[in-house]
Amino acid sequence: MKIVQLKIHRDKSVEYVSEKQNLKEPLVLIFGNRYMLQDKNIYDNVRAMFKDGHLVFGSTAGDITSESVDDESITITAIEFEKSNFCITTANVLNSEFKIDSLKTGKELIEQLPKEGLKYVFVVSDGSFVNGSQLALGMNSATENNILITGGLCGDAARFDTTLSSYNERPKEGEIVAVGLYGDTLEVSFATNGGWTPFGPERIVTKSDSNILYELDHKPALDLYKKYLGDKAKYLPSTALLYPLKVNASDKKKSIVRTILNINEDENSMILAGDILEGSQVQLMMTNVDSIVSAAEIGAVQALEPRKNKPELAILISCIGRKLVLDQRVEEEIEEVIEVIGKEATVCGFYSYGEIAPFDSEINCQLHNQTMAITLISE
Repeated sequence: MKIVQLKIHRDKSVEYVSEKQNLKEPLVLIFGNRYMLQDKNIYDNVRAMFKDGHLVFGSTAGDITSESVDDESITITAIEFEKSNFCITTANVLNSEFKIDSLKTGKELIEQLPKEGLKYVFVVSDGSFVNGSQLALGMNSATENNILITGGLCGDAARFDTTLSSYNERPKEGEIVAVGLYGDTLEVSFATNGGWTPFGPERIVTKSDSNILYELDHKPALDLYKKYLGDKAKYLPSTALLYPLKVNASDKKKSIVRTILNINEDENSMILAGDILEGSQVQLMMTNVDSIVSAAEIGAVQALEPRKNKPELAILISCIGRKLVLDQRVEEEIEEVIEVIGKEATVCGFYSYGEIAPFDSEINCQLHNQTMAITLISE
């Protein structure tokens, strides 16, 4: 595996993070600032650098390398696989006759990939229109729950305005890109970890519709949420990123974290990043810098543990809510991962509006919030 990594800064200057070298038909991951990706020349500029590259774009809430976390740049990671190969498919959630159907789109996305020899799928998804829970269900149904899928929903800083992604064309809205990796020697491992602690009483979801939460214990959900936030409620919806919900399924076997993306004052409801089922138990959560950093370290240990070979590439997808808590110390969770996996691996990734990965010890993917999803790859 040969990897070249570079950055395009706001002033359009180019900085090589790694040694410059020629690559043959590389997979090129281009993550960065949404406004910079909207530049009409960005596609042509990157294409000029990698004439035979397969270009995958995604807007972020911060792009990640081993050197830094940047909000005002584009990070380009070009990978030439020497023993493996890949196939890329796309689907657009806005093309479904003006009806957004994330489940169907996810299924179609994965069904386009050749099945023979498929080892792993990396997904870069729209983060504005997609229901991540339904997307994950659709993708799982196309793989019969036997192919590892990780990735994330694109971001737009803390604006939650427009997210962009694409494959071999200018970045656009609604797009979902799947990169399928194939190869006998390919080794991929993963882990997710959060570091958030529940507090306050558990309540039952008594009315919801997909990812909209209306009632908890037969009371308006937004009213209850505001009550617990106190003075911080006046800063909604932005403060909601600091107080997500722990959601327990009715059987209590698994719990998942859900971020509140927006609120509807007229309906006294909250719009979440993924589905929330009636009958589920929910509880508020909070965290601090040390807990988040420790969780990243634990996740790295878990991702590294089952491996036979050292990772060559580490893809880190972390949640914007974690970034807001970490603030000026945001790079600490990246540093903890690098300390565990070693400095030999190239690190790339982004802060997202949702992380896609299985639960530990499972294979079917889920939508997570407020986690770091770590994927380690080698040939």
